[in-house]
Amino acid sequence: MSVFASLKEVVRVLNEIRQSRAAIGFKMPALDEAISLGVIFEESVRRHGNLPALEFEGRRWTYTELNQEINLLAHLLKAQGVKQGEGVALFMENRAEFVISLLALTKIGAPAALINNSLSGEALVHCCKVTDAKHCIVGDERADVLAPELASLPFGQGHGSCLWMKDAVDRKAPLWAIDASQAMQGHSDLDLPETRGILAGDVALYIFTSGTTGLPKAATYKHQRLVTAANLLGKLTLRPKPGDRLYLCLPIYHITGLGPGLCGFIAAGGTVCLRRTFSAGKFWSEVQAWQTNSFVYVGELCRYLVTQAPSDAEKNNPLQKMVGNGLRPDVWDEFKSRFDVDRICEIYGSSEGNVTFLNLLNKDRTIGTTSVDIALVKYDVNEDAIVRDDAGHCELAKPGEPGLLLGKITDKAPFDGYTNAEATNSKIIENVQEPGDRWFNTGDLVREIDVGFAMGLKHYQFVDRTGDTFRWRAENVSTNEVGEVLNSHPQINMANVYGVEVPGTEGRAGMVAFALESGTDFDIDGFRALVDTRLPDYARPVFVRLQQDTETTVTFKLLKGKLREQAYHLDKLGKDRVYVRHPRSGAYRVLDDDFYQKILAAEAGY
Repeated sequence: MSVFASLKEVVRVLNEIRQSRAAIGFKMPALDEAISLGVIFEESVRRHGNLPALEFEGRRWTYTELNQEINLLAHLLKAQGVKQGEGVALFMENRAEFVISLLALTKIGAPAALINNSLSGEALVHCCKVTDAKHCIVGDERADVLAPELASLPFGQGHGSCLWMKDAVDRKAPLWAIDASQAMQGHSDLDLPETRGILAGDVALYIFTSGTTGLPKAATYKHQRLVTAANLLGKLTLRPKPGDRLYLCLPIYHITGLGPGLCGFIAAGGTVCLRRTFSAGKFWSEVQAWQTNSFVYVGELCRYLVTQAPSDAEKNNPLQKMVGNGLRPDVWDEFKSRFDVDRICEIYGSSEGNVTFLNLLNKDRTIGTTSVDIALVKYDVNEDAIVRDDAGHCELAKPGEPGLLLGKITDKAPFDGYTNAEATNSKIIENVQEPGDRWFNTGDLVREIDVGFAMGLKHYQFVDRTGDTFRWRAENVSTNEVGEVLNSHPQINMANVYGVEVPGTEGRAGMVAFALESGTDFDIDGFRALVDTRLPDYARPVFVRLQQDTETTVTFKLLKGKLREQAYHLDKLGKDRVYVRHPRSGAYRVLDDDFYQKILAAEAGY
């Protein structure tokens, strides 16, 4: 690097630091302070009432108009018996009514359980029960999924309210629900006086995480964290201001889309251009039509975009800045150069965790730096265990070496945990550096990297997930939960589920291995029907391995290490047969050499 280039980089980094410091005038509110996301939004209404707040499928709301509709719903919810502190299940696709419902609940102080809209059956019932949801707001598009489970839920037994939100199709509300849009009429559109009394320490949301075992766990999210996401995280990443426009296609039930995205923009007076789902083919034409200069991403979306053929719409596009997570280093460079994006702010964090990383200095291929006390400790992946020294303390990973990321639990970096005490305790590691210390186990492998001039700030890079969870299609997949579903197949009783790498994709694809009884043929059509009915698309196994024998430890724990290494590689399978789910048809077919070579060449379409 030339002296000029070095000086240019120094000036750029110093300018990034100056802008970041300008954003850090915010002080995290004390738990007993009267502040909430509802108050943050009302302040934006007061300052930016005539500016556009939300656009969705041809409809537009100014801040004043959106606030009036939110208040109508909030007063209706109160009239239906929803009280402060009572959980309300929110089960809807990404649409304007989701935003309106979420903000109405924050104004009342009723915690919203943000349920993944791809769930059904047992998982859906579990999410409602674990958050003690007394009421429900359901979109018409998910009403048929909820209906069969009502007998198991309070709001389906007449012990709470169930409000129905009309969608694009002209249908009437089911008999078991109240048509919210009709019932809202006649209620007040004025702000609720109790909103100003909600405390930062009050529970605002329950956000679900797959965790490492079992059904989804509900992470408790207090208003303190939402206010911080709105007033600090958004300003440090996208740096929104009035007039900025956000392209938001990530699910709002995920913290990435919700925190720096929705919360950050409504705090700053920006405009949220909301889309139900991501479409690679329509992305750039919509960016141009909406004139959006900001984008919230997960890495998989960016990979889809760089694999698209060049288009006229991507040229001279208005996109300037992005925030998200999971952007692979190879995709990073191509995306930034091809689409001429100035700022990519990769972040790292989780709904329940106490550790957040931010790429504040706009460095390439890094999750950035953190201000909390962390430790990268050595981790034996094969044994699925932390490496400790003779004194019982964790051994630290060397710079550049992947280590398990731990965040020290302190008053400034608390771990609020889950609704389940056992699940909370399972994420806490003790005696890491000294007797009695307590650390949050992220379950992720991270390494320290050299990014050049960075004012002494250490930078890090995400490596992988550990244990029984892997990421696929930007979602955490619990191997135990998938295994429980697969074991209900009449021919399977010990499904061994794990993630395997697929060239050209982000994360790991699901694979399952099991043995059949001697002399039996596998019912692959029945298997497909089971996974299509019981599992969301991201959790459906891509590969199925029929083993000669099932390998376990002496305590009958299924062995995964060797299976992960062998994956679907035809030269390592011995006599075992592998089926592969084709990406377009969804059909399972025996993996032959022709399709195997396409997978290795990243030409199979995954």
